[in-house]
Amino acid sequence: MKTASFLAALAVVAVPGAVLPGAALAQAAPTTVEPMVPAAGTVLDVTAEGRTTRVPDLATIRAGVVSQSSTAAAALTDNAQRMAKVLAALKRAGVAPRDIATSSVQLSPQYRYADNQPPVITGYQATNTVSIRFRDVAKSGTILDALVAQGANQIDGPNLSIDKPDAALDEARTDAIAQAKRRADLYAKAAGLRVSRIVSIAESGQDAGGPAQPMFMMARASLAKDSTQIAPGEKDVTVTVSVRFLLN
Repeated sequence: MKTASFLAALAVVAVPGAVLPGAALAQAAPTTVEPMVPAAGTVLDVTAEGRTTRVPDLATIRAGVVSQSSTAAAALTDNAQRMAKVLAALKRAGVAPRDIATSSVQLSPQYRYADNQPPVITGYQATNTVSIRFRDVAKSGTILDALVAQGANQIDGPNLSIDKPDAALDEARTDAIAQAKRRADLYAKAAGLRVSRIVSIAESGQDAGGPAQPMFMMARASLAKDSTQIAPGEKDVTVTVSVRFLLN
């Protein structure tokens, strides 16, 4: 009697287990009503680039101080004093602390070379470089002049870019889709077909108007006779899309 009851209990437990795999398969079944590539019709893949322009509103410049002395300690001390003046000048110009970051600090020996002789250390060179973001591009040239006057003798830049490119990127995306549709209509007409619909869209690249290859300048206060001018110009913002069309 106990054995029969035990087998009956096993049977009751086993029934739900037998149903579950079918339910799991039903849940895992695809919900799409058609394949990504239609069975009937002609498929056309188009790659198009959308474009818009913006005036850069952010300039990034690296300013550095290079000091040389006969000893490492003297080179570092002189460098630190010069950089303190540069940072103070940036603060007076209204550059926010969040827009100033140390890029590199270097100390290296300087050598004299002679034929058949081992190199001889003649002194040391210390370099301290900061990266500065200017949110008012028009004022960046004037601030650079002030930095040179305070001891900055190495300037790398400017890198001009767009601070918040999202709206410009969306304009470029809209233009890219319009370009793709125009090209699809052209191909369809040439082939004696018409565009039925878009099957898929994929964004394959973008350029948010970031910095180009920077200029490099070595500057001295005695040579900076005229005020430095920074011309922002315009930046292209582009987005590339790949669009699949169905032609009938």
